[in-house]
Amino acid sequence: MMPAPLDLLLWPFVVGLLVLSTHVPLGRRVLARGIIFLDLAVAQLAVLGVVAAHALDLAADGWPTQLAAATAALAGAAFLAACERRWPQIQEALIGATFVVAASIAVLLLAGDPHGGEQLAELLTGQILWATPEQAVRIAALYGALLAVLFWRGERLGGLGFYLVFALAITASVQLVGVYLVFASLILPALAVRGLPTRTALLAGWGLGTLGYAVGLAASAGLDWPAGPAIVVALAVCAPLGRIALRVAASRRER
Repeated sequence: MMPAPLDLLLWPFVVGLLVLSTHVPLGRRVLARGIIFLDLAVAQLAVLGVVAAHALDLAADGWPTQLAAATAALAGAAFLAACERRWPQIQEALIGATFVVAASIAVLLLAGDPHGGEQLAELLTGQILWATPEQAVRIAALYGALLAVLFWRGERLGGLGFYLVFALAITASVQLVGVYLVFASLILPALAVRGLPTRTALLAGWGLGTLGYAVGLAASAGLDWPAGPAIVVALAVCAPLGRIALRVAASRRER
């Protein structure tokens, strides 16, 4: 893979910012609800939908594949929301089991495909470098609607409403940036800003996420690294450093 010229990183960076727009507030809610691995489970269900569509010979970028991914993710989210109401004490275990089962079914569906391993790797690590303006416009419209619902309803969204908004956001992002980067975008900025007031936490989370995407894409271009894993590592570095910087700034204000 040749290093990407900086002008080719524009749309991947824009897509990254759009992913952060929803994933930072959703990640904070995931942490607050104590369901840390919900994003992995829902992302894996969306991947299962994509793999199932591939197994049925549907167009890789067509609406049937998008519908299959959304259906799998929404059905799984509704199931997990019902589990949370019925068995809240074992919700994390059920989420983990859902992830493992969905991942195993995806592997079985791809077992007879000579290119199955490559496709699965792409769904895990993403193809953010190939993001296009058309994809950015589509997810911007979807994320705008989801953010409006998220902030308009707030806590009144309820468990099922949150799970469904979450599933739609994850379905859109996982096919662009991959499962690993979806998890990192949700959890790492949210961990860095935990305990802060909502407005401050969102602004700081978006800022740290933006820095992580910028550093990761720059490293990918300069060092010929795969973009998705490079951004994940950059977020993993920026999040704790950002946490330390926020704590230092807060202690100075208290003096």
